[in-house]
Amino acid sequence: MALKIIFMGTPDFSVPTLRALVEAGHEIVSVYTQPPRAAGRRGLSEVKSPVHQAAELLGLAVRTPVNFRAEEDRAAFRVLDADVAVVVAYGLLLPEAILSGTRLGAYNGHASLLPRWRGAAPIQRAIMAGDAETGMMIMKMDKGLDTGPVALTDKVSIDENMTAGELHDALMLKGAKLMAQAMAKLEGGDLPLVQQAEDGVTYARKIEKTETRIDFSRPATEVHNHIRGLAPFPGAWTEIPTGKRAERVKVHESRIGAGEGPAGTVLDGDPLTIACGEGAVRLTRLQKAGGKVLDAADFLRGNALPAGTVLS
Repeated sequence: MALKIIFMGTPDFSVPTLRALVEAGHEIVSVYTQPPRAAGRRGLSEVKSPVHQAAELLGLAVRTPVNFRAEEDRAAFRVLDADVAVVVAYGLLLPEAILSGTRLGAYNGHASLLPRWRGAAPIQRAIMAGDAETGMMIMKMDKGLDTGPVALTDKVSIDENMTAGELHDALMLKGAKLMAQAMAKLEGGDLPLVQQAEDGVTYARKIEKTETRIDFSRPATEVHNHIRGLAPFPGAWTEIPTGKRAERVKVHESRIGAGEGPAGTVLDGDPLTIACGEGAVRLTRLQKAGGKVLDAADFLRGNALPAGTVLS
């Protein structure tokens, strides 16, 4: 028999999993997602989350509580009488009353190899740390932060030039397939659960605006990992001199370059090779505020940055 599932998710990352569960024949009794957010230049319009929009196209009921502090919201969850809750990037910490509010508990699709990178930004943090691999894990949720026992794992290699956006898309698709497998095993009563290791715990804290500026005084490998770990969003940035003022530019892609010099200085040779504290990086795709993302050669046609120019 198909499971009665409450699905809980918000961004694009969650949508393939919702669709995979529907395609597998499970009954989605309700979809929970973050409330619509103000949008537009003046914030006068509201935009529904990607999960909200996908659920409506699938003809599924949607609920958007701000949180689960009110007893009426907890009661409304319990009354759905679901077998299981499936949680993928929902964006709210769930109280114990919700985690235990279904017959079989709540299962989360998490984008890391737990216990490494528990928390909010595992994809970005794995790349920024220079990890060679990560993966998707299906875990049974408990009251801790990503501390529950793991059911299934699927690993993904991280190429030295892979961006967070590329890794996001790879994990998004793997996560959908893995959750569908997990729910099939749960339905059949043979889903394994293994406690997480106590060693190797790290936390993927939320990306803050204050850490997005590129620090060229760091070694080239760290600068490169920083750039690709924040691409395409929120984007690592630097400032280039334009006349009497500096202009902010986002860097969407980079490569390890060759050469040395004072940190932040444009070097001779390949276009836009910038000296770092150790070594150099080559900036390959850039974007000025309000402009298009351009390859380095196209960017330089409208922004002369001769050797010796200092980026800050």
